[in-house]
Amino acid sequence: MHFVYVLESESGRHFYVGLTEDVERRLAKHNSGSVPHTAKFRPWVLRTFIAFNERQRAAEFEKYLKSGSGRAFARKRL
Repeated sequence: MHFVYVLESESGRHFYVGLTEDVERRLAKHNSGSVPHTAKFRPWVLRTFIAFNERQRAAEFEKYLKSGSGRAFARKRL
């Protein structure tokens, strides 16, 4: 399974969208500071994740969530 996940900083001011096969391990990496892009806004909480059978479909959805309309959709619906 492939998962698209949305993280929210505990302050609620920052969001991060990613793709992984192991959500718990990836969240731990974000919170440990191992991911340079998210290290300065930690701690992170998992807001939601969506499972996909196909990696390509997951990557397409991740790309959408990183677009302007995708960000608006995620804030309103996820």
